[in-house]
Parts: sequence; C-alpha cells; structure tokens
Amino acid sequence: MISEKDIRELVESVIKELNLKEIGGNPAVSTAEEAKCDADCPDEGEFLPDLGTRDLSEWSEIPNPLDPEGLARLKSTTPARIGIWRAGTRFKVDPWLRFKIDLAAAKDAVLKEVDPGLIEELGLFTVQTMVKDKDEYLTRPDLGRKLSEEAKEKILQECPKSPDVQLVVADGLSSTAIEANARDFIPAFEQAIKNYGLKMGKPFFVKYGRVAVMDDIGELLEPTVLVELIGERPGLVTAKSMSAYMCYKPNKDTIESDRTLVSNIHDGGLPAVEAGAHVASIAKKIYDAKASGLKLNV
Repeated sequence: MISEKDIRELVESVIKELNLKEIGGNPAVSTAEEAKCDADCPDEGEFLPDLGTRDLSEWSEIPNPLDPEGLARLKSTTPARIGIWRAGTRFKVDPWLRFKIDLAAAKDAVLKEVDPGLIEELGLFTVQTMVKDKDEYLTRPDLGRKLSEEAKEKILQECPKSPDVQLVVADGLSSTAIEANARDFIPAFEQAIKNYGLKMGKPFFVKYGRVAVMDDIGELLEPTVLVELIGERPGLVTAKSMSAYMCYKPNKDTIESDRTLVSNIHDGGLPAVEAGAHVASIAKKIYDAKASGLKLNV
C-alpha cells in the first residue's frame, strides 16, 4: 500500500515540476495548511485508521456537545448512526466513508456464495433449490422455497428418515452470516441435542434456499423437529446476522406462524456458541410439546 505521505510527496513533486504552485493567482496550499497536514498525516510507514473497525456506539463527530454524558448514554443503547454530524447539508467525510464500507459489505453478503471449503469442513453435502443462479434467486423467491428433483433424490439417498431433529443450513440473503457463525453454532447445537438424548439426522447445505424450503424437506424426511440456519437480510449495522428457524413436523400445509425463530445470531448479538445451545433447548421444548410457533408455550 502507498502511504498518504508518499502520495503527498509525489503530488508536490509533480506540481513543482510543472510550475503549478499557483492556480488562478491563489496559492494551491497555504503555509498554514501545509503545517496542519504535516501534523495530521501519519509518519512514513504508517497508514490512516481503518474506519470499518470503529465502534458506531462510541463514534460521535458532534463538536462540543451540550451534554457529552447524555450523548454517550444514548449512543451506547443503539448501533444506529447518531451524532455523526455534518458539513453543511452533507455527511462529514469519515461517516460517509464508513457508510460506503457498510453498504459494500451488505451487497457482498447478498451476492457472494458460501465458501465451498467451509461446507466441506463442516461435513455437509450440498443440494440446490429450483433456482438456477443468484439473479434468479433474488427475483424469484418462490423458487427458493422448493427443492429441485435432483436435490430430493440426493437427500433421500444421504439422510435417514424420521429423525428426532434435522439440521439444515441455507445461504439465504447473507452468505457472510453463514460463514461467520455456522462453524461455532453447529458443534454446540449437536452436542446439546446429544445431551438431550435426541436422535439427530444427517445435516446438509441448501444452496439458494429460502426459509420455507424446510417444508419440502419435512415432506421428504419427516423429522419431528426441523431446524434451519439461514443468513438474514443484511443491513448497515451488520452483514453477519444469522437466524435459526424451527418447526414441528413441517410439511406442505405449514404456515409462517407455525415456525419458531431465534434471530440476530452474530458477534454483536447472540454469540454463535451460545445460540447453538439455546436453539437446541428450544428444539427440545418443541419435541416435548409437539408444537412450534404460536402453538408453543415457551
């Protein structure tokens, strides 16, 4: 990477060479501005701070706030962009750049594929819905709710029928969320299910999956409880949030209110390891109560 100091020296050498020290009769850079830049710019070998690592709950650009402690308390309650201030009617540079960083992360989470190496590491086999590619996945949600015929055949070949608990992982609208959380969630979940004395089916990965694909899977494997991990739609706070949907004997007649949900599984919400144990405990309640969603009294 090229440091800001190197860039500045290069620009100054070009200006000097072209004899463009003055533009329109005004100095391009005043002596005072040069001194300020020398004081603010990093030393040789150093770089500007990574804005993507700044904690939004602490970051404020308001000059001399009337109640600093009150502002700090307010920001500590939410990751929303409060107190980022402005330059005239516009964002200041650093908050604007952070906004662009978070927007790019959200877009990447939606558009990229889950790393095949992670799927292999987790010991999952892969099947695909009726969706052919990412563009169709985003424009045809209905196709993401149905398994392809090839997927159905492979699931029946690989998975035992009628397990107590069946775990499914789907990419959903954030591949980043699956990559960030599944590795820690799955071992904690599997161990807890084992401790409850429940029989677990063979887990697998569904490419281009929507939440309701669990209904098709339920028709095929007839599990007592099906747990589906899926990437949540990303926002500007995080692109790493994963959800766990659970359902008692899902099938073609299942409606949305039949599903139980644990959301915001990520490092800034419910940590993945803790979520694994928590979701397993709810799966056990569903198994014992023979009900899920609004029918389950948790």
